[in-house]
Amino acid sequence: MLSEGSSEWLISELAVLYLGAINIPLSVKINEPNELSFRIKHAECRWVICSERQAEKVRNIKQDIPKVGTFIIIGHANTLEKGEKSYADVFKNGEKLLPGLKDKLIHLWQSIKPDDIANISYTSGTTADPKGIMLTHRNYTANVEQANTLMNVTEDFVTLLILPWDHSFAHTVGLYTLIRQGASMAVVEVGKTLMETLRNIPKNIKEVKPTFLLSVPALSKNFRKNIEAGIRAKGKITEKIFQQAMKTAYAYNGIGWDKGKGWRKILKPIVQLYDKILFSKIRENFGGRLQFFVGGGALLDIDLQRFFYAIGIPIYQGYGLSEASPVISSNGPELHKMGSSGYLVKNLKLKICDEKGNELPQGEKGEIVIRGENVMKGYWKNETATAEALKDGWLHTGDMGYMDQDGFLYVLGRFKSLLIGNDGEKYSPEGIEEALVEQSRFIEQCMLYNNQDPYTTGLIYPNLTALKTAIHDLGLDVENTDYDKIMLELIKTDIDQYLNGGKYENMFPTRWIPVAVGIMQEPFTEENRMLNSTMKMVRNRVVERYKDLIDYLYTAPGKKVLNERNMETIQKLLKNRAD
Repeated sequence: MLSEGSSEWLISELAVLYLGAINIPLSVKINEPNELSFRIKHAECRWVICSERQAEKVRNIKQDIPKVGTFIIIGHANTLEKGEKSYADVFKNGEKLLPGLKDKLIHLWQSIKPDDIANISYTSGTTADPKGIMLTHRNYTANVEQANTLMNVTEDFVTLLILPWDHSFAHTVGLYTLIRQGASMAVVEVGKTLMETLRNIPKNIKEVKPTFLLSVPALSKNFRKNIEAGIRAKGKITEKIFQQAMKTAYAYNGIGWDKGKGWRKILKPIVQLYDKILFSKIRENFGGRLQFFVGGGALLDIDLQRFFYAIGIPIYQGYGLSEASPVISSNGPELHKMGSSGYLVKNLKLKICDEKGNELPQGEKGEIVIRGENVMKGYWKNETATAEALKDGWLHTGDMGYMDQDGFLYVLGRFKSLLIGNDGEKYSPEGIEEALVEQSRFIEQCMLYNNQDPYTTGLIYPNLTALKTAIHDLGLDVENTDYDKIMLELIKTDIDQYLNGGKYENMFPTRWIPVAVGIMQEPFTEENRMLNSTMKMVRNRVVERYKDLIDYLYTAPGKKVLNERNMETIQKLLKNRAD
């Protein structure tokens, strides 16, 4: 299945599952022919259902997927090639054939067993070649039941599904959890291009007036960026009022479950006033009925959680992975603690283990290991990877975390992405990377690196607009100044705020703050494959691409921020921007 989200997508999947067949949902963001053909061949597909917008991708690889005999095109394809059928024609033929096949179809769906495979969901390949996750019918139904133990979805709930449907989070929570509860869903209006589709989101939100939305960090950041831009556009007075309102709301909300408790009660009238004159106006841009976001997909910076909580649309961050169908835990309206990934779903066992597989006491950090009916059957045609992930029925997630004394799960990052000091100590980089990007207006993207080296290094893609604005504000002329040196010093100054004596000195252990930084020639994007389809950084590809630069940062000249390579890259970036 290669299509944008639509009623035809859902009907097609349900038809496939009803027959006892297996659906392989694929990302429409896959543009590399070999990536697409690999998945189709590896899954041994015999049918392909795709939208008219994706049809050309499939046609370009037909010679590489000879086992596929039938292609069903959703939409209004002007011409059909050999082996292709239109979705509308399939429907018409089905209506004619249904009376004679009804008993057979009933027998087919009644013969489906809970352990039969429903989906093969391919991983995004953040650390290696993509693996096909086998999810059974019971995996899905179990996880839908589990998800509803944390979030009481009722039939009056309405959402706009912005996330792609091949994404396991949107697939289970966005589709099947809502269907089970009788809730309503709408899809984003698909444009002629991806950018046109993205531009339709604000308009569609106002039309649908959702009561909740599913979100991932990249989407939440974009919402925040647009909100803050709108506030700035109203002038400095409004901006100052907004900043004071946020400061007051932050204090009142605490970390979530202590909102308005104790001394915070005295702030309630002030927060209510700010809500009436400011925050409620912001919420109108989301249709006026939005109660909360459910966050998944990746770690969510706590500052982002505080922001949305303050304006009255909290993000209830959860944790899951495709191998678990995917929901494992989540915050919710009743129980939430910002910075955590919430409470575990019911009917799921979880333990935190050391490197030898021994269970650790509460509060200690280790690998998150789970067991439940939502855990995958294994990896398609990959017994080695299955044996590594599933041991005695327990799924070893590869994620590091711990449980606090209140029963909240904290997820710290992937073990495979850990920084490793030269003494063997390990640390998750995601929190530092998020903080650097959030707190510095000069850093657009970054990746930290330490593989048993004497110090940590950082790869930085700068925010050139912010840097040029800063130089202008300093009264300097970009054309007649050593702007490259000043820009690099501005970036390094922001990073040094996390060292002793800095504004954020106690936020992270000093040894993991980058000593040397290298400026990258381009940002991480899906096009250069530095980001996967869920907007997560693909670390191994970044390291491979910038291996030479990383090695240089561990030399005496490279350790200095004002090194030749950094200055040369800054100059090139500015020149390319001007051109």
